[in-house]
Amino acid sequence: MILVDTNVVLDIYKADPIWMPWSLKNLRSAKAGQLGINMVVYAELAGHPAEPAHLDQFLDILSIQMLELSRPAARLAGLAFKAYRQRGGTKTGVLPDFFIGAHAQAEGHQLLTRDAGRYKSYFPKIKLICP
Repeated sequence: MILVDTNVVLDIYKADPIWMPWSLKNLRSAKAGQLGINMVVYAELAGHPAEPAHLDQFLDILSIQMLELSRPAARLAGLAFKAYRQRGGTKTGVLPDFFIGAHAQAEGHQLLTRDAGRYKSYFPKIKLICP
């Protein structure tokens, strides 16, 4: 399974001239039924200014399914976020990335993203698909 990060979905929806080709190529290379997002990505998409008016239909067109976030993944997200703060991390609004990374690591999913830095640092076991 490949967990898809918010930025990849937005690249396609916004027809980003730089990133859309890369994002589309990677979505298309996945096997049927192998793409998913979790409720955190869904919430980020729904709350984004460029939110697709028909988000569920847009995700269906991309063949992206909804995946449940498990308790072990949520715990891992909290522990990684705690480590981030203990290392001096001060950015706000980063907790969603920790949920996404923890979900991928806890479930053994690959992660399709173009923002790999934090994932590499806090979730080194994830197989990233990134530029």
